[in-house]
Amino acid sequence: MSGRTPCCACGAAETTPVLDLGEVPAADVFPSGGGPATDQRHPLAMVLCTACGLAQIAHDDTAPEQPLGIEPRALVEQAEAAIALAAGRGWLAGTTVREFPSPHGGTWLPMLQERGHVRATGRAAVVLDSFGIMHEADQRAAWRARAAATDPDGVLLVQFHSLAAIVRHGQWTSLRHGHAAYYSLTALTRLLADVGMSVVGVETFDLYGGTLLVAARHGDHEPDARTTEVLADETCLGVTDPVAVASLQTTVDSDVAGLRRWLQDRRDAGLRVHAYGAASVAVAQFGLAGLDRSLVASVADASPAKQGRRMPGTDIAIISPAELVAASPDLVLLTLPDLLPELEASYPELAGRWVVRGDRDSS
Repeated sequence: MSGRTPCCACGAAETTPVLDLGEVPAADVFPSGGGPATDQRHPLAMVLCTACGLAQIAHDDTAPEQPLGIEPRALVEQAEAAIALAAGRGWLAGTTVREFPSPHGGTWLPMLQERGHVRATGRAAVVLDSFGIMHEADQRAAWRARAAATDPDGVLLVQFHSLAAIVRHGQWTSLRHGHAAYYSLTALTRLLADVGMSVVGVETFDLYGGTLLVAARHGDHEPDARTTEVLADETCLGVTDPVAVASLQTTVDSDVAGLRRWLQDRRDAGLRVHAYGAASVAVAQFGLAGLDRSLVASVADASPAKQGRRMPGTDIAIISPAELVAASPDLVLLTLPDLLPELEASYPELAGRWVVRGDRDSS
């Protein structure tokens, strides 16, 4: 992986490589036929800009993703909580709202419209971006567009999976095709300054191990106490230090080897393991671990558009949740831990069989 990748946000001539997964299948192309050998693979690597601090994909030659998933309840509940907190912080003033779309961030518009906001196509008092801007290949243009859409006295609300959480929890599977950027609050502060805005507040959520909701306004504003606290935590963690972020690379081999070993041990013990969640975060992990249906019998997913297909780079079929229940597996490996409460409530027949990430080394 070369470090001569220019920054997609500040335009710095070079970035520093921090994570390289080699060549893996595209994260959102779920084949309906063929076999693993026929699946096209693409380079997947992360670089860090030492000028602005933005972590970003090094090169993406895949086609734009086609949303196939269903919005999980955890994401809906988090959006409701975020809107309530934003209202309490005075970030929902005015009467107009504009939302930039996201392939998998859901929409907050109906909830804002219930509060009396009117949807706008130009500038608005409240501008929303929930997991959307990370998909923009030209980050500089994307931030300019969102700043221009925000009224002079309006508020820009941006929600994203924090790079700090990715580094802290070793979430290397968050690197995937289609995601151009991975934000820390530190980097975001610099990107906002470039478009004449500054952070006025931040709220933190447990979703995905660490999600931030950031409020920004035009002009230069003093950060509040919570913003200062998050920035200090990121400094200690080293989110703009290539050496610290590159710790993700050391996690890959142990995680991949650990997953395969755990599955082989269960197979050798005569246990039937299925999985739940044909998620993009599982594609590289399944592929690098060399998983097949002898180790994971199937992957269940609630999205009808994914059912009948297979996990990219494997021969593992994607089935419906009803088929998973009917199969009565001994264990179900959950690829998205945030879904656990929802799944436990929806499928009591599988009680005691769920295995979430972090539990794989247990006996």
